[in-house]
Amino acid sequence: MRSFKSLNNLVGWLVFAIAAVTYLLTLEPTASFWDCGEFIACSYKLLVPHPPGAPTFLLLGRLMSLFAFGDVTKVAVLINALSGLSSAFTVLFLFWIITRMARKLVLRHDAVANAVAAEALEPTGAQALLILSAGAVGALAFAFSDSFWFNAVEGEVYAMSALCTAAVVWIMLKWEARAHEPDSDKWLILIAYVIGLSIGVHLLNLLTLPALGFIYYYRRTANPSTKGAIIVMVVSMIIVGSIMVGIIPGLPTLAGNFEVFFVNTVDLPFNSGLLIFLVLFVGLIYFGFRQSFQQRSKLLNTAMLCFVFILIGYSSYLIVPIRSSFKPTINENAPEDVLSFVSYLKREQYGSRPLLYGPHLFSQPDHYEEGAPRYARDVKSNTYKEILPRQQEAGYPDGDKMLLPRLYNYEPDQIANYKKWVDIQDGVKPTMGQNLGFMLRYQMGHMFWRYFMWNYVGRESDIQQAGVVTPFSPAASTLPARIGESPAHNNFLALPLILGLIGLFYQSRRNSKDAWVTGLLFLMTGLAIVFYLNQPPREPRERDYTFTGATFAFAIWIGLGVLGLAELLGKVVKADGLRAGLALAAGLLIPGIMVAQGWDDHNRSDRYNSVDSAKNLLNSCAPNAILFTNGDNDTFPLWYAQEVEGVRTDVRVAVLSYLNTDWYIAQMKRRSYKSEPFPISMGADRYAQGTNDYLPFAANPAVPSVNLKEFLQLVADNNPLLQVQYQENGPGMMSFPTPNFYLPVDTAAVQKLGIIPKGREKQLVSRMEWSMGKRAIEKKNLVILDMIATNNWERPIYFSSTVAPSDYMNLQPYFQLEGMAYRLLPLKDPNYDPRSGDEGYVEKDITYQHLLKDFSYRGLQNPTIFYDENHLRFPANYRDKFARLANAYLADGNVVKAREVAVKCLELMPDKAVPYDYYSPQLVPALVAGGEQKKADDILDTMTRRSEQMLAYYSTKPDASLFEDDQRGYLLGLQSVYQAAERSGDAARSTKARGLMEQFYPR
Repeated sequence: MRSFKSLNNLVGWLVFAIAAVTYLLTLEPTASFWDCGEFIACSYKLLVPHPPGAPTFLLLGRLMSLFAFGDVTKVAVLINALSGLSSAFTVLFLFWIITRMARKLVLRHDAVANAVAAEALEPTGAQALLILSAGAVGALAFAFSDSFWFNAVEGEVYAMSALCTAAVVWIMLKWEARAHEPDSDKWLILIAYVIGLSIGVHLLNLLTLPALGFIYYYRRTANPSTKGAIIVMVVSMIIVGSIMVGIIPGLPTLAGNFEVFFVNTVDLPFNSGLLIFLVLFVGLIYFGFRQSFQQRSKLLNTAMLCFVFILIGYSSYLIVPIRSSFKPTINENAPEDVLSFVSYLKREQYGSRPLLYGPHLFSQPDHYEEGAPRYARDVKSNTYKEILPRQQEAGYPDGDKMLLPRLYNYEPDQIANYKKWVDIQDGVKPTMGQNLGFMLRYQMGHMFWRYFMWNYVGRESDIQQAGVVTPFSPAASTLPARIGESPAHNNFLALPLILGLIGLFYQSRRNSKDAWVTGLLFLMTGLAIVFYLNQPPREPRERDYTFTGATFAFAIWIGLGVLGLAELLGKVVKADGLRAGLALAAGLLIPGIMVAQGWDDHNRSDRYNSVDSAKNLLNSCAPNAILFTNGDNDTFPLWYAQEVEGVRTDVRVAVLSYLNTDWYIAQMKRRSYKSEPFPISMGADRYAQGTNDYLPFAANPAVPSVNLKEFLQLVADNNPLLQVQYQENGPGMMSFPTPNFYLPVDTAAVQKLGIIPKGREKQLVSRMEWSMGKRAIEKKNLVILDMIATNNWERPIYFSSTVAPSDYMNLQPYFQLEGMAYRLLPLKDPNYDPRSGDEGYVEKDITYQHLLKDFSYRGLQNPTIFYDENHLRFPANYRDKFARLANAYLADGNVVKAREVAVKCLELMPDKAVPYDYYSPQLVPALVAGGEQKKADDILDTMTRRSEQMLAYYSTKPDASLFEDDQRGYLLGLQSVYQAAERSGDAARSTKARGLMEQFYPR
């Protein structure tokens, strides 16, 4: 018979194989939305992603990408596979963690009787079956949990972060079993190294330290006490704080202070201070080791070794300034020297949230304080120059501050969202009860326990703010199809939760120490994160992926619940082997239900929507174009397409939000692959941070309008004519005297460029005129205006059609729709109506070629592929452009082309694969004119029926206010149906749509 050790290894690797095969089969074949495209691109070429970076992940991702052997289309799937394999190893370590804890529980009586540790005893066959069953059920339940599976199939850091968490807990339990051996501290040193490496993935791993501290304390202390437990908790939190504050940003900050002092004060060359700091630091480490030998202190020596190995792991961060110094194509924040590197590590660009004490949402600043000095390297003077003016930080009176400020975000839309959770009055300081009520109801209840229940009870749908499905929830067949038939509608019948609670009570009664360790791990990776994040009442997307550490900890109890189940069965089944077998069979039902329910919404094996949308947007642009986009989903897939697959590297992608920073503008002024530098006239000093961050409107009645080129010259000269001062003795700042701008156009030169489409020759203007409005001109707007004035129409300038209209700067009369982007041209559309919502003149020939010939729509015809709420936004954008093209042909009297475009849209994105949306009814006029009445009626009837069902459903929900965006979408869908039916002369359908709008419109 095999030993338990070999069985434990064999079954563990079998569980690993099940998890690995599952993840590899459901893996996304390309870059997903959100940060995945950025991380894959940065891994492939070791570029510099957004702060604070993830160098360990990038290095391992780079190694994985080498197995593509030059086939760039395989890079993404290989880096995604890194997440899948990381997740499978996490499941393996979890299996071994559960079997180690289960072994102590199953063999506890024998261990006491023989006065040995449970690890020293060999379990019987029935006992081994029971222990291994616990490990398999718990590990597989976690493997198929919603959030963890989501992280496992995309190229993001959270899967690898979970692996680091599982690894350090497993290593600590290995140490616990071998703590009596002379060299047992090697396991602690290994933990320190893994923690150091994990810093280069995500900081979540640090939250395991208190639980590890208690494992150490219980193993080394014969009689644990409350006082000792408090000391362990305090020391553990000090270690966590020391790493988070003292090591990660602290050491580079100290090095930066040395650098500034020795360069600016002692007049040494650049990097001298850094070298001096390193010499002193290495000397202190040597001194620490020497003291440990002289004092023969094993504790000090181990502590020093752990400190050094944390630094060795943390040294992966050296690739950030090294790669940044080579000025790569993605180089966020440009952390190429020690000072900018510190800013990068501290995530200074994202600001901060109050944690323990600070202002509430209605607090009014009564003064402003200067921020800490910031320095930048000045090559001309060979010193570090302070960046002026210093940042101004708002100061608040003590009466406007409170403990644990949970209600703090003063943005108007966030205030409205706060009111959905607590009854606050405008301008009135919240009470502590309201403050804590928001924390308990929203931050802990909605943003943690709801996510926890998704994983182990059930999930309502993929709609943001979706609730929990319990055994007592309405049957899926009674719900609207958008909810009940959604692949994301998963009902686990609460069985994982019930088994986990059985395991919690079972472990608590029989081994309270291990139960406390598991519980502390659950609290630190769950509710402690909630407290630290202090989330506002609205997030751009669900944040469940953050809390997989807590679901990991609870999975330990799910596994141990098998032991509790076996004990309950012992009252009716006496044979140990049969009882263990029945417990295993019952336990395996849970991961079986979870994988059956979760497969369809976690299977991404045929999804190409994100990358296809990126390629289609790039291919909408003319050669050597400049393309302005939003961040995140509008940009990261584009970066992937260009950096990894080499698609349209002649197009320069410019992220609008980044154009508010000097480092990004500097990068745009350099060549990138086939793309020439930005045509910007003003020097770097006029775009430096703190200079021209925004230009306020200062009305001058003597200036009815301003020439754009002359205005830019005044800004470049820092001319007093535009300077205003808002604070006494404060710095002057540039302004603009009128919202009305104009730009003379050299029409002869434009005609020679050949950029005027056939039929638009008469729309060429000699002077572009537009209003900037009276809102402040941000740095990004200034950059765009500079390019427009300097470019002289030689280089195509595009705006992505997903950019917010406020960033179009009222230039829409001069937009031309080409595929998925608007091209800026000195051609004024005589039919432009800002009330229509349709931006830009439709260039039919180009847009037809793009939409019907050039673009790729892989998978959008396949009804078996699940597209969640985020993925559906991009097909909606396609439909908008198809509808605009069809209606443009219809307006020209070309019914044949209009029908062709509308029918092709329905073929490429059928309702069964991509449900009809707001833009679908806009195809109806072309369908009706082309004789496709049945297709038109189907769109109108389907949209009306679904909207009615969903609006009626929301009208009965007590938390309907959380779904305002979704309700607004269905009302707009009815409006679109009404307009299409009216235009097509369908009085019955337009009347019904209007009646439903009046019925459900909020009053």
